[in-house]
Amino acid sequence: MTQAELNRAVARATGESIREIARRGFVLLTPVPVEREPLVVDWDRLDAERCTSFFEQRPAERAA
Repeated sequence: MTQAELNRAVARATGESIREIARRGFVLLTPVPVEREPLVVDWDRLDAERCTSFFEQRPAERAA
């Protein structure tokens, strides 16, 4: 079944317009659910990549 066929079938069953059904995003179910990897941020790695400083640092003066 194509997406268009699914949209038409759901629209007929619910009485909604095909446009409304398409907007709501009905999709065919798959036999095995597709699991996505969780979206995570490694803040330590990101901070190390940026390597920015907000203040200009002067070289330390040596004591005589």
